[in-house]
Amino acid sequence: MSEVETEPAAAIAAGYAIPAGSCDELLDSGGRPLSHARTLMAALDRLGPEALSAAGKRRDTIFMQQGITFEVAGSDGERRDRAWPLDLVPRVLTSAEWTIIKRGLAQRIRALNAFVDDVYHAHEIVQAGIVPWSLIVSRKEFARPVHGVRPPGGVYCHVAGCDLVRDGEGRWRVLEDNVRTPSGISYVLENRVAMTRLVPELFAGHRVRPVDQYPSLLLDALRAVAPAENEPTVVLWTPGAMNSAYFEHAFLARQMGVELVEPTDLVVRDAVCYMRTTAGLQRVHTIYRRLDDSFIDPLEFRPDSLLGVPGLVRAYRAGTVAIANAIGTGVADDKAIYSFVPAMIRFYLDEEPILENVPTYLLSNDKERAHVLGRLEQVVVKPTSESGGKGVFIGPHATKAELQEQARMIEDDPSRWIAQELVHLSTAPTEIGDGRLQPRHVDLRPFAVFGEEIRIVPGGLTRVALEEGSMIVNSSAGGGSKDTWVLDDGADSDQGGRDPLLPPYRPPRLPDVRYGGTWSNQAQQQQQRRD
Repeated sequence: MSEVETEPAAAIAAGYAIPAGSCDELLDSGGRPLSHARTLMAALDRLGPEALSAAGKRRDTIFMQQGITFEVAGSDGERRDRAWPLDLVPRVLTSAEWTIIKRGLAQRIRALNAFVDDVYHAHEIVQAGIVPWSLIVSRKEFARPVHGVRPPGGVYCHVAGCDLVRDGEGRWRVLEDNVRTPSGISYVLENRVAMTRLVPELFAGHRVRPVDQYPSLLLDALRAVAPAENEPTVVLWTPGAMNSAYFEHAFLARQMGVELVEPTDLVVRDAVCYMRTTAGLQRVHTIYRRLDDSFIDPLEFRPDSLLGVPGLVRAYRAGTVAIANAIGTGVADDKAIYSFVPAMIRFYLDEEPILENVPTYLLSNDKERAHVLGRLEQVVVKPTSESGGKGVFIGPHATKAELQEQARMIEDDPSRWIAQELVHLSTAPTEIGDGRLQPRHVDLRPFAVFGEEIRIVPGGLTRVALEEGSMIVNSSAGGGSKDTWVLDDGADSDQGGRDPLLPPYRPPRLPDVRYGGTWSNQAQQQQQRRD
């Protein structure tokens, strides 16, 4: 956090009280702006509560008209679209902070990618006694049908979105990893566009790093892994318009200039994937899929899936189509596996982790379970295979009956749960509906693209818990978002190529597999038979 000098409190944040145990992203305990937020808070004071509230009303109208929405469940259980909840007070990160974050994320993604490759091939981390094989194979996302299959360049985690939090001491920690089908990047881009149109005066006096390069970074990465020499065909595969993130699917396809396809648009013939078009079948080289493994191919995973393409896994094994993220990557973002990521970094990269984990307990371990059950009212309990905040139990907020019920569920199925120490998430000034600013808890999901290199978009999606006191920031649970500004001081720009301080990526060693965008079909088949 930035150093604080004597500065008057921000008028627009009168009565601002940071919750005990938390730090704030923009203000100190007296309501005075931190050094990197002075220009922004002065601009908000000039704008005033009435103008800020009016801009919020225009935002909601525009978002609904343009279909920038997200599906949430109402109190009656019905799911409804609502305007994407963008708070018009941005979060601001300094260039120095961002440098630490992006290097820590790149390190983590390299380790997770190496872990996925190891899980489906050599099992070196298992043989070293670091991660139990019984834990790996019991994960819901462990994909037996692709054991022994290695994608082009050894890249599995083409798109990653790790969730970060700042604790009460101002330290960044990784809360969880998302390397299956991370969502939210379209809202990062739309948030920035909306901010420049609704409150352009807030940008005055700032040099904010752009985020609009993401679609081109993603398309370059998808083309880089395609099993084709020239002009590969890339498609984005959506489950359909009923999916809660359909807006993002359509947005990214449009921004990349690729076809948005649904299950009936794809077909496999002789282990080659094609797209149905008005001119006949067209070969598909790379699929950016936005659905989980279990629905991809009814011949290999769930036989009742109506969203899958029969024979797609066979084409994937044959090396005729690349799938991003690679099938089976979900084993790396299981919450039970999360606790081993620091050890993965040391094992695969021979480095110390730049970003720390939140202290985590595996409840399948008798000793750790006994420790957690003895202080359940102090910890957070999460189901290992869920996402979107589902099933999260926050001990300090629970009643006695809820504590007893959670203890019973843990005892009934310990392997289904992990526990984490409660992190007092940082807060950020948030407009609460009348132009006034109040502290609300936030996290940060930066997005990385892994093709020939790892590229990380400056900032990311700041998610905000709109309910006072809540720490559940997930959009599907009623959370909102903020534009995330990374200030550009020219010292460590994200423009024009790979960060020179990040080590180059080297794919896993396997002598009989060619890298650089193509697979050797014979080598793949031989490897499949060996494993």
